[in-house]
Amino acid sequence: MEIVATAQASALGEFIQMPRDKIDEVKLAIVEACINAFEHAHTRDDRVHLTFRVGRDEEEGPEFLEVEVLDQGEGFDHSMVDPPSPEKTFHEGKKRGWGLQIIRSLMDSVAITSGDWGTRILMRKYK
Repeated sequence: MEIVATAQASALGEFIQMPRDKIDEVKLAIVEACINAFEHAHTRDDRVHLTFRVGRDEEEGPEFLEVEVLDQGEGFDHSMVDPPSPEKTFHEGKKRGWGLQIIRSLMDSVAITSGDWGTRILMRKYK
C-alpha cells in the first residue's frame, strides 16, 4: 500500500511542480503514517484510508499537497506519547517511537485527531 500511496504523492507533487526533495519528504511521511496506522491502530477492518488533496490557502498563496491518513482503530492520546530522544535510543536501546517526530519534521503542518472512532493524521507540505 505504501508503494501505491507514495506513487500518488509523487504524481501530485510533480503536477504542482513541487521540488523533488519536498516530494521525497512527503513520501517518507506517508510511509511513517501508514506504518503507524497498521502497527498501532488495531483496526476493525484492517484498512487505512488515504485522501490526497492539492490546493492553496489563498487565491495567490503557495500551492500545497495534503495527505490525510485515516484508520478506524482504537485511537490514542497523542499528547501522552513520550517524545523520542537519542538517550532513549542509544542508552536504553529503545530504537522505536520516532514515527510522529519524523512526520512532524518532514511536513509543514501536521494535525492529529484521535478517539474511539480511530485516528486521523492530516499532513500538509507547501510547494
